[in-house]
Amino acid sequence: MPIIERRKKPFDNTNNWLLNFASSATSLCGEDGIILKVFEIIGVETEWCVEFGAWDGRQYSNTYNLITRYGWRGVMIEGDQARFRELQKTYGSFPRVHCANRFVGFESPNTLDDILPVMNIPQRIDLLSIDIDGNDYHVWNAILAYRPRLVIIEFNPTIPNDVIYIQDRDMDVHQGSSLLALIELARNKGYELVCAAGWNAFFVLSEYYPLFKIQDNSIDKMFDDQAFATKLFQLFDGTLEIAGQNRLMWAGVEFSSDDIQVLPRHKRVYSDNS
Repeated sequence: MPIIERRKKPFDNTNNWLLNFASSATSLCGEDGIILKVFEIIGVETEWCVEFGAWDGRQYSNTYNLITRYGWRGVMIEGDQARFRELQKTYGSFPRVHCANRFVGFESPNTLDDILPVMNIPQRIDLLSIDIDGNDYHVWNAILAYRPRLVIIEFNPTIPNDVIYIQDRDMDVHQGSSLLALIELARNKGYELVCAAGWNAFFVLSEYYPLFKIQDNSIDKMFDDQAFATKLFQLFDGTLEIAGQNRLMWAGVEFSSDDIQVLPRHKRVYSDNS
């Protein structure tokens, strides 16, 4: 058996310092604590938050803490009917929360620009949380009328930092897009990355970025992809080998180099004419 050892480079969180404030009331990757620190820095203006898909409004929520402990107003959007019924139960006693049973998309009449006007909320909301396991990139790209001061959006952490990957613009596809792709989209929309926690990226309006005094918010300084990425390389005889992550994270299935060979064993022969 060949010896394959992947040596990880030490990662310095100096620039991604907001991770030091990570804590969770209901959030999954410490987002609750990071959100509070962000608004300590940029201040609170409207106390409006919007989250979709909201599930039951509590599990893995990035807004439940703000609404229930700090009195924020919110719009919670969930497309699945069973989850929406639970969402209504969660916020039944919160008149400042609007719940909508909708799937947010990237084409009218299902964009956030189409849905939010009937909620009578300001265009400059404080927080927008996007977590729909796939089309997050396209949904954010389609938002033109609203300018959230902080956007939290899910990315696919298994895609290496140097890869721009944007999944197909298809509501039936659930693959996710790369952090690098979202960073480019964010800058085109006037936002800067201030934190990456787990598989969620935090973007603030560019006008607030200097307040965080981050010396370098380039992707390699803000996110360590070594724990998630799978490295693929070729041997002289045409064999493919892998190093790093050897488990399908969301399917829970392990894989090996034997599962990914392009050439059958009898064709994997070294030739000095190659």
